[in-house]
Amino acid sequence: MHGTGPSYGKWVAGKRSKWVTLLVWVLIALALNLLWPAVGDKEDNHAANLKETVPSVMAEAIADQEFPSNGGIPALIVWHKENGLNEGDLAQLQELTASLESDPLPYQRFVVPFHKLPPQALTAQLSEDQSTLVMPVLFDEDQETDQLKEGTGELELRTEQLLGSNPFQAPIQSGDGISARITGPVGIFIDATGLFADADVSLMIATVLLVLLLLLLIYRSPILALIPLVAVGFAYMVTSPILGFMADQGVITVDSQSIAIMTVLLFGAGTDYCLFLISRFRQLLWHEPDKRKALFQAITSSSGAIAMSGFTVVLSLFALLLAQYGAYQRFAVPFSLSILIMFIASLTLVPALLAIFGRGSFYPFIPRTPEMQAEHAQKKGKPVKAPHKEKESWIGRVVTTKPWTVVLVALVLLGGLATFSSHIKFTYDLLSSFPEYVPSREGFAIMGEQFSEGELAPVRLMVNSSGQTLDLGERLQSLEYVDRVSEPQNGAENNNIIGYDIELAMNPYSMEAMQHIPDLREVAEASLREAGVSNPGEAVWISGQTATQYDTEIAGEHDAKLIIPVVIGLITLLLLVYLRSVVATVYLIATVILSYFSALGLGWIIIHYGLGAEAIQGAIPLYSFVFLVALGEDYNIFMISSIWQKRKQMPLKQAIKEGVGETSSVITSAGLILAGTFAVLATLPIQVLVQFGIITAIGVMLDTFIVRPFLVPAITTLLGKWAFWPSKSHMATEEKQPLQVENNA
Repeated sequence: MHGTGPSYGKWVAGKRSKWVTLLVWVLIALALNLLWPAVGDKEDNHAANLKETVPSVMAEAIADQEFPSNGGIPALIVWHKENGLNEGDLAQLQELTASLESDPLPYQRFVVPFHKLPPQALTAQLSEDQSTLVMPVLFDEDQETDQLKEGTGELELRTEQLLGSNPFQAPIQSGDGISARITGPVGIFIDATGLFADADVSLMIATVLLVLLLLLLIYRSPILALIPLVAVGFAYMVTSPILGFMADQGVITVDSQSIAIMTVLLFGAGTDYCLFLISRFRQLLWHEPDKRKALFQAITSSSGAIAMSGFTVVLSLFALLLAQYGAYQRFAVPFSLSILIMFIASLTLVPALLAIFGRGSFYPFIPRTPEMQAEHAQKKGKPVKAPHKEKESWIGRVVTTKPWTVVLVALVLLGGLATFSSHIKFTYDLLSSFPEYVPSREGFAIMGEQFSEGELAPVRLMVNSSGQTLDLGERLQSLEYVDRVSEPQNGAENNNIIGYDIELAMNPYSMEAMQHIPDLREVAEASLREAGVSNPGEAVWISGQTATQYDTEIAGEHDAKLIIPVVIGLITLLLLVYLRSVVATVYLIATVILSYFSALGLGWIIIHYGLGAEAIQGAIPLYSFVFLVALGEDYNIFMISSIWQKRKQMPLKQAIKEGVGETSSVITSAGLILAGTFAVLATLPIQVLVQFGIITAIGVMLDTFIVRPFLVPAITTLLGKWAFWPSKSHMATEEKQPLQVENNA
C-alpha cells in the first residue's frame, strides 16, 4: 500500500528520462521483432491435450501396435444426394478412387479402393435410403494443417474436373445434385484452424476499434484515447516475439485459441491499468499547477495498486501451469507474460507519454487549476468558468447511510443468479463448438442422420485374455446402450490381446456416452475375472473419441479441484501482504467468488434459454474462474486502497464516501472497456469463445456495477474498524477519530 516515491517518477517520466523511456521501448520492440519470430508464426494447433499416462492415450498406443490399419489421419468424404446415389454416381466415385490410388494426393497415405469393389459390395456401403456414402482418405500423420489443406484442396480440384462441378461447394439439400463434405479429424483440423485464423484478424480489429470508441466516448479526448492503445501495442510487440522465441525453442506450446484470448486480455486489462494512472493524474491536475509534480504524485499514489493488481493476475494465470489438461496449461505462460509486460508498460511507458503530452493529453477538455482557468479565460477574452469541483458520489452516500439494505439487496440478487449455476450442462465435443455451416460439422450431421450414431466414432475395447476363453462379446452385445459389437480380433504382436469395435446406441460424443466408459471397463474386468485372469484391472484398454472425451472430463475436474484453491490461496496471500487485514481479505475474496457464480448463472440463462445452446463447453468454468477472480480483485484493490489511504486522514465513513466517489468513474470506465473486449469474443463463430466471452463479460459487469461500488463499500461500512483487523496502526487511527460509523438496518 505504499507508493514507490517521487524518485521513481523522475526515473521514467522526468524532463529527459521520459524520452529515454520511450526510446528504450521502441528499441526493445524493434530488436525483438527483428531477431525472433512472432508468436502467430509458431502456433501448434495439433498439440496433445492429454498426457501419455492417461488411459485413453495408453489404449490408443496399444491399438496402434496390436491392430495397425493403413496408418495416417483420416479425412471422411461424405457424398450425399437427396434423390439417391445412382450407378452413374458410384461409377464416377470409383473412377475418383482409382485416380487417387494411381496418382495420390499430396501427403496422401491410403484411400479405400472403391474401384476394386464389386457393385453389390459398394452398394452395401450406402446408407439405408441410398443417399449417402462415406469415402475415407488417409493422410500422413503429424502433418501441419497447411499440408492437409493442400491435400484436400487437390482433392476438390480433381473432383471438379471429374464431375464437371464442385460438389464441395454445392448445397446439401440440392435434390438431383451431388454434394460432398470433408469431416473426420482432417476436416475438423482444417476448419478449426481456419476459424481461429479468421478470428485472430477480426478479433484484433474489433477489439482495437471498440477500445478506441469507448475511450473517445468516455474521455472525449483523441490523444488520451490513443495513449493506452499505444502502450498496449508496444506490450504486444514485446510479448509476441518473446513467446515466439519460447515456442520456437520448445519451451512452450501456443495455439490459436490462446493467442486470441491473449489479445483480448491485453487490450482489456492493459487499458484498465493505464486508466488507473491516467485518472489519478487528471484528478491532480485540477489542483496542481505543475504538471510534472502532479504526474509524480499520480505515479506515487497509484503505482502500488497497479503493481498489486498486475501481480494478482500474473500469479493467478501462472497457476494454470499446474493443469494436467494441455489446453489449460498452454494458456499459462502467454497470459501471464502478456499481463506482466503490460503492467510494466503502464508504470513506465504510460507515465513517459503523459509527461510528453502533459495537460494536452486531455485536449480539448484540459484540466486546469482555478488560477490557470482564469488566466486562460482572460487570454481568450471569455468569462471565467466556475472552479472544478468533485461531485459527491450518491453511491458513497447510499452505502454509508444504508449499508444493511445495500448488502441484503446485493446478496439476494447475486445469490439468486448464482443458483442457476447448478443447472449448467456441459459438453466436451469440439465439433459442437463450430457453426452449423462449417463443412466438417455438416458432413458429421449427414453421417449421424444416415447411419447409426455409434458408427460415427466406435469405441475400441481391448483385453489381454492370457489365453483364456471369454464371454466378453456376448456380454457387450447384451448391454442396452450398445448397438453393435464387431467380431473379436487378435493382436498382431500379442495373440492374447483381443479387440472389439463397439458402436454405441447414442451419439458417441455426448455426455451420456462418456459416462458408459467406466461401465464398459467394469463389464470387461468382470469377464476376465470369471475366466480366471489375474489382475483384470491392468488387462483392459479402451480407446476412441468417447474414451478420450471421458478422460478429458476427468482431467478437467482434477485441474479445477487443484487450480481453484491455488488461485484463491495466491490472491489471499497477496491481499494479506498488501492490506495487512485478515477481515478485508476474507470479504474481498468472498464477494468476487459470489460474483463468479452469479456470472455463471446469468451466463447460463443467456446461453441456454436465450441462445438455445443445450450445453456449454466443459472448459468454460475454469477459464472464467481464473479470469474473473483475478480481474475482479483488480477493481477491489484499486478502490479499497483509496479508502485505506484516505482513512489515515479522515473518519471511515467519509473515507468510504470519497474513496468510492474518487474511483467510481475510472473503475466504471475500465469495467466497460474490459467487459466490451471480452464481449467481442461473442461475435466470433466459435462457440467456446462465444460462451467464454459472454460469461466473462457478465462477470466483469457484475463486479463493476454491483460488487465494487455497492457490496464491498457497504460491508466495509458495517464492519467499521474491524475491517482493518488485525492492523494495529489502523486500529489506533480509528480510536482517534471523533466520528464512529453507524450500522443502519
